[in-house]
Amino acid sequence: MKILIANEALVGGGGVESYLAAVIPALVARGHRAAVLHLNPAAQQAPLRIAPEDVPAFGVADAGLDAALAQAAAWQPDVVFAHNMRAMDVERGLLQHWPVVKMMHGYAGTCVSGQKMFSVPSRRPCTREFGPACLAVYLPRRCGQWRPGVMLDQYRTAAAQHALLPRYRAIVVASGHMNREYARHVPGVPVHTIPLFAPPAEDVEPAPPADPPTVLFLGRMTPLKGGDLLVRAVARAQDRLGRSLRLVMAGVGPSLESWRTLARTCGVDAQFPGWVSGAVRDRLIREAALLAVPSRWPEPFGLTGLEAAARGVPAVAFAVGGITEWLHDGINGILVPDVHATALGDAVVAALADAQRYETLRQGARRVAREFTLDRHLSHLERVLETAAMIPVAHGT
Repeated sequence: MKILIANEALVGGGGVESYLAAVIPALVARGHRAAVLHLNPAAQQAPLRIAPEDVPAFGVADAGLDAALAQAAAWQPDVVFAHNMRAMDVERGLLQHWPVVKMMHGYAGTCVSGQKMFSVPSRRPCTREFGPACLAVYLPRRCGQWRPGVMLDQYRTAAAQHALLPRYRAIVVASGHMNREYARHVPGVPVHTIPLFAPPAEDVEPAPPADPPTVLFLGRMTPLKGGDLLVRAVARAQDRLGRSLRLVMAGVGPSLESWRTLARTCGVDAQFPGWVSGAVRDRLIREAALLAVPSRWPEPFGLTGLEAAARGVPAVAFAVGGITEWLHDGINGILVPDVHATALGDAVVAALADAQRYETLRQGARRVAREFTLDRHLSHLERVLETAAMIPVAHGT
């Protein structure tokens, strides 16, 4: 097949770019041909390019939408595999010319803010179906920023994406949780659950955890990610275990300074190395005893858990969103049913208090990671793309 990958960025450092940087070369290695249509300028600076240099790339910002679509048409793709795209005119142009399979990495088209969360009177997941009535609760329930202009801009974008959902040949998501979300919004479009993949699990036994044990957080530092709950949880776990723990919180975001202050107040030895990638990120994972995923919001999947598991690092996390698809309580970590610092702290204790149990979780993490392979992901994805490509789109419809 000739597969046109559509994404906002040709280069980046986020999860979508990391996903495509692994998938595109693997599809080429399987005998497919790939090209990229991207919205952002090709000269944009970022640590990661989503496709090898020899893969054709057509830039909307560089050449204009009509010219980029014409370049893609000359390449003659069989199917489009679309990802993040904030410009709906690009998406509409793709749908006019080719069958499009859309991978939803978040809640685009099903939520105004994309957070799928209420913040008032307490932070909890939202189960509403997207529509104009969402505007009535956005500000009172603090679904996003306390700014009516932002709300209206976000609603227009979400509504435009929502209107396109029935036109996709198929929608791909990473978890059953996300499958249910999109299936109820577009009941006539096939929604395929294709779990994400871990890096190859290592055959070498991981080194024993350092003393004191390290609890690792990797992610954007916002209230939705629950870093404040994690700091309080580590403080509780230290008291219960009767020994110190080390907390490493890697990432950036608006909550960084408040989490740093909270750690000092709670007597937690916390380090904040900033945004990390590559060898530094890998080293932090290898040195960790536990990965913590304290998200309050319904994570679409939670890939960091599998990344750590491949290195023999079990996880503790709240049972929200797609996390339950890869984290099995007592097998590769501890799943926490209540979104509360006390419960999370008790989970840290449960994982670390007994050396034999910890080793069981550690081995379970590696075993579960081996089930989530790139080959398995690609085999399912190929079938979806091939089915979509079988019925071409009449030009201009």
